[in-house]
Amino acid sequence: MKNKVRTAPYPLICAVLVFIIFLFVNCGPEKKEPEFLMRTALLVNEDHSWYKAFAYFAEIVEERSKGRIKVELYPSEQLAKEIEAIRLIQAEVIDMTTTGSTLTNWFEVATFCELPFLMRDSTDMNRYIKGPVGKLMEEEMIKKAGLRALGHFERGPRHLTSNRPIRHPDDLKGLIIRVPNVPAFVTTWSALGAKPTPMAFSEVFTSLQQGTIQAQENPFAMIHNAGFSEVQKYLNLTGHVISWVYPVVGEKQFQKLPTDLQEIFLQAGKEMQDYEHQLYLENEKNVQEELKAEGMEFIEVDQEAFAKKSEKAIYESLSPEIQKIYRELKKD
Repeated sequence: MKNKVRTAPYPLICAVLVFIIFLFVNCGPEKKEPEFLMRTALLVNEDHSWYKAFAYFAEIVEERSKGRIKVELYPSEQLAKEIEAIRLIQAEVIDMTTTGSTLTNWFEVATFCELPFLMRDSTDMNRYIKGPVGKLMEEEMIKKAGLRALGHFERGPRHLTSNRPIRHPDDLKGLIIRVPNVPAFVTTWSALGAKPTPMAFSEVFTSLQQGTIQAQENPFAMIHNAGFSEVQKYLNLTGHVISWVYPVVGEKQFQKLPTDLQEIFLQAGKEMQDYEHQLYLENEKNVQEELKAEGMEFIEVDQEAFAKKSEKAIYESLSPEIQKIYRELKKD
């Protein structure tokens, strides 16, 4: 009998090769490697508060570790898209990223990071993060995804952008909407009558420009920083998701740090969260006016109609265990 040869998944091999080539091109021979190098793949560009928070984190970690730790930042999905980044962290090729509901690909309770029409505001969000659901999520993150949370970043409400005004679920019929690779998003928009299409964030602008998709949904800051006002006319205030993401480091990578450096890393993570939150609050005050100045028309929608039409489909898409948690949260 012939022995079966097990091979690594082809997409992961490709991602590793691309990463090695990227480093070869961008790293000069004179650079001295620190004791611990943390390569960070980010979804957002340099203007976003997440990038600025990570830049702050990198600065204080390097300073407090006296150069033993260096954090390198690669914005705008230069290294990898979100799922690829997580797999590269698990393979110890890179070390850090931001992630949220994409973690449902590893454990279901991550659904609560971005479950549509569940939370009313950031007060609800912070109560969930600090409560049993948040604690369970962080435990599952380590056990099932090999990631350690360093805090959380509030994303702000997600809203739908389009080139026709959307006021009621009936207006969504046949609308091709880009969504992240999150099952709950596909379920929700399908139930509302649209045609959800999972797609990497870096592909959205071009796809809107070319008409491959007709709409997308994101928080104000992401809409602004991605320049979607150039290719979308209407910003429909659906507020369908109150969400957050986690800045994360690979658990294997974290455990390789000596105890003193682990303490520096975790404390810097707390300070990064606080720093990002201040940037977020400042940005939320300004970004809506900037979007209006860029020509986007804000549309008030019937949020209750959206929530009512999608609730049954969302609930039925959950496992019995997650349904139980969902019912408890809805009681609050």
